[in-house]
Amino acid sequence: MIPELVLDMYEDGERNALADAMDVMAHAFDPAYGEAWTLPQLSGVMMMPGTWLTIARVDAAALGFALVRSVLDECELLLLAVHPAWRGKGIGRELLIDSLKTARRRGIKSMNLEVRSSNTAVKLYEKTGFEYVHRRPGYYRGADGQLHDALSFRIEMLG
Repeated sequence: MIPELVLDMYEDGERNALADAMDVMAHAFDPAYGEAWTLPQLSGVMMMPGTWLTIARVDAAALGFALVRSVLDECELLLLAVHPAWRGKGIGRELLIDSLKTARRRGIKSMNLEVRSSNTAVKLYEKTGFEYVHRRPGYYRGADGQLHDALSFRIEMLG
């Protein structure tokens, strides 16, 4: 954990927050996999009820973010990203734990996520208590046309 890390949460399409998330995404997502979202996609999801964006900052610089959407008593972690220069310092874990705490405070009973099977974040999700649900063969198509499996995970909120 970085001592001066600040987590700011947004529940609307606040332009600066979206710009910060897009900047992190541009660096964090390898173009070979085609997983990065466009600004219209991100702003469109942010306009949906029950959606929140948490930005991890140090000295106002955005280092990572988590995007979560909830419906009734379930939610989905749509995106989790950390700038490559800041990986391995606990920022992704802090964003994930904060997202789970926020979900619990909102009365959400479970969180789902989907991730490319070769993504190193799989280890983080498993260590945090997410359980493997199923595999979707060939779900993601990389820029080179290669198909990659998606793994679905779920965690039940207790108490």
